[in-house]
Amino acid sequence: MTILVTGSSGHLGEALVRCLRERGRPVAGLDIVEGPFTTHVGSVLDRAHVRNCMEGVTTVFHAATLHKPHVATHARQEFIDTNITGTLNLLETAAAAQVRAFIYTSTTSVFGDALVPPDDAPAAWITEDVTPIPKNIYGVTKAAAEDLCQLFYRNQGLATMVLRTSRFFPEEDDNAKARSERSDQNIKLVEFLYRRADIEDIVSAHLLAAEKAPELGFRRYIISATTPFTRDDLRDLRDDAPRVVGRRVPEYAAEFARRGWTMLPGIDRVYVNERARFELGWEPRYDFPYLIKRLKAGEDIRSPLARLIGSKGYHAESFSEGPYPVE
Repeated sequence: MTILVTGSSGHLGEALVRCLRERGRPVAGLDIVEGPFTTHVGSVLDRAHVRNCMEGVTTVFHAATLHKPHVATHARQEFIDTNITGTLNLLETAAAAQVRAFIYTSTTSVFGDALVPPDDAPAAWITEDVTPIPKNIYGVTKAAAEDLCQLFYRNQGLATMVLRTSRFFPEEDDNAKARSERSDQNIKLVEFLYRRADIEDIVSAHLLAAEKAPELGFRRYIISATTPFTRDDLRDLRDDAPRVVGRRVPEYAAEFARRGWTMLPGIDRVYVNERARFELGWEPRYDFPYLIKRLKAGEDIRSPLARLIGSKGYHAESFSEGPYPVE
């Protein structure tokens, strides 16, 4: 009755292994990098190794991936190999082993160009019904892996859940202009309004998805902090975000002013987590109003789990132009 976590030396993988161990669950961790939360060192591309790792496994959390920060440093073929072929290896092996639930960590990056509305349009209201338009090899391969998950549910009956997670990494923003205009904490807190989540909430969504998968079969969910906005805010939000945020979370202004922080002048999209909350019973804790209360109380806005794991980075080397090179 083992749970397999891929990418167990990575940010989310470690978080999942930690939380599962705390619950007394037997966990196997698979990663190409050695680490205290990895029991099987190897690649998801090694089918024989994957088969060995799958013995006795009832649930798979597939978090191993090449990420957006690798787009400028890795070949497109490497993305296809890791994100598509690696996922296929795991799905085929899991189906053969009659695994109970397969949870795939995807990304809101699959939406790509669908996230940016025309200049004269309101902010985009992003639900699972929005059609992805991937804009780079990362988005393309994650979207393809999602479709593989759906295929294995359809044809092999493997209960698979796709979780499109928003930003939860602790590294600095890759946008140099954003870094020059606001502090890192300022940037991240504002993102909880529309495109960020705390890793503690990300993990809880994964655990709930594993519980619900046999019942629900196949689902795609957006996993992001609950936004305070509604559809009625979208026009004003694009043109005057400070006014809309002030209307929805009025206490933010004093806390920002105290720190010399600023709100974005406009916000162009909002991730909506309603389906995950309703169908999974997910109750994310770390949203913008809650974090403003923590600021007011002088508390760290990061969850204990986020503080414990810290930052892992994406590359062995450092880059002068930012946390990682941008294509």
